[in-house]
Amino acid sequence: MTIAGRVKDMREKLDTELVFERNQFKKELFDLRFKSSAEGLANPSRIGQLRRDISRINTLLRERQLNIRGAQSRA
Repeated sequence: MTIAGRVKDMREKLDTELVFERNQFKKELFDLRFKSSAEGLANPSRIGQLRRDISRINTLLRERQLNIRGAQSRA
């Protein structure tokens, strides 16, 4: 899926869904970093993907909080 497609999907989700997804990404990122230091990873680029997805979610939540770009909080 393209980046634009992922962002579009994220914009359609509720705030609670985004927070849940962000927490899941953070857990996965922690696990990958731990595995990376211990044994190495088959796909090390996944760490960067997770970091960017977490940042995208944080940006969307902040936009909704400030009502930027017509984004309103969706509880």
